[in-house]
Amino acid sequence: TTLGSGFVYDNQGHIITNGHVVGDAKIVDVTFVDGNRYTAKVIGTDIYSDIAVLQISQNNTQAQQLLSSVKPLALSNSSKLEVGDQVIAIGNPFGLSDTMTTGIVSGVGRLLPAASGIGFSIPNTIQTDAPINPGNSGGPLLNTQGQVIGMNTAIFSATGTFSGIGFAIPSNTIIRIAPALIEKGYYLHPYLGLNGATLTSDLSQNLTGGAAATNLKGIYIDTITKNGPADKAGVHGSNIDQYSKKHAGDVIIGVDGHNIVRIDDLISYIDQHKSVGDIITLTVYRNGHAIDLNATLTSRPSLIPFLTAPSIPPSPIPHPPARPAPLPHP
Repeated sequence: TTLGSGFVYDNQGHIITNGHVVGDAKIVDVTFVDGNRYTAKVIGTDIYSDIAVLQISQNNTQAQQLLSSVKPLALSNSSKLEVGDQVIAIGNPFGLSDTMTTGIVSGVGRLLPAASGIGFSIPNTIQTDAPINPGNSGGPLLNTQGQVIGMNTAIFSATGTFSGIGFAIPSNTIIRIAPALIEKGYYLHPYLGLNGATLTSDLSQNLTGGAAATNLKGIYIDTITKNGPADKAGVHGSNIDQYSKKHAGDVIIGVDGHNIVRIDDLISYIDQHKSVGDIITLTVYRNGHAIDLNATLTSRPSLIPFLTAPSIPPSPIPHPPARPAPLPHP
């Protein structure tokens, strides 16, 4: 049994929280700030964005009265956030219900690697210094108008408690994914099928093309998935010859006419602007020339390495011993 936080999404009894809070559970207890506890069903989860949607059972008068009076939290446009904006985190750290902490937006557009180091990174997360601790997972990160701009999800910490760096799933991601979870129980993420890294001076030494290659900016392609979209489009990964010498593959320098500098840019672009079945045009640098390749995006096959940035992965906020988890609402 675990403890987490969450917030009211609408008047139909839907609650938003983190996927790692509910885990494999199908039924959970939801406790509001007034102490009333309700049974809720997990109706949809997305392991890739760590979002889960619950729905309060409406099989008794008390629950029906709640839904007629509850006020959902408004979700703001997280793309308008700027570094330095004041934010408020609400949750239940260590089981201390209705706890509010404050801080600022420390960074935007952060790439959150998979907690295990294997899997799919979460793009565009919000970095904050608002204290977040075990029990805060799934709780809202608010702006000064009381609108949700993110959901507290992970921390960088060697101890399991807050050390000044926390991460929240942006509200725009919730706005995009939650309706699909409510309607279908799942969300299909577009998939390109490659593994790479932001090009560095060390990596560029393996490229051919003289001075042009030395000053190149883009994504160094290491491996590609066999028969995946990138493979079918003709993207080349790196390879090692019989003399154990590594030969560079393609470098992605643009997507759909937009320049690409970091791997974060590509992941964010696909996640925000593309859907399964869409065609994406990759401009790649190969042997001193830029060429365009068209790839048709498919859905992610399973949890496999995908566009992960080399980094120490943050951990989902650990859970304190289980106690009823109050859900904040106005």
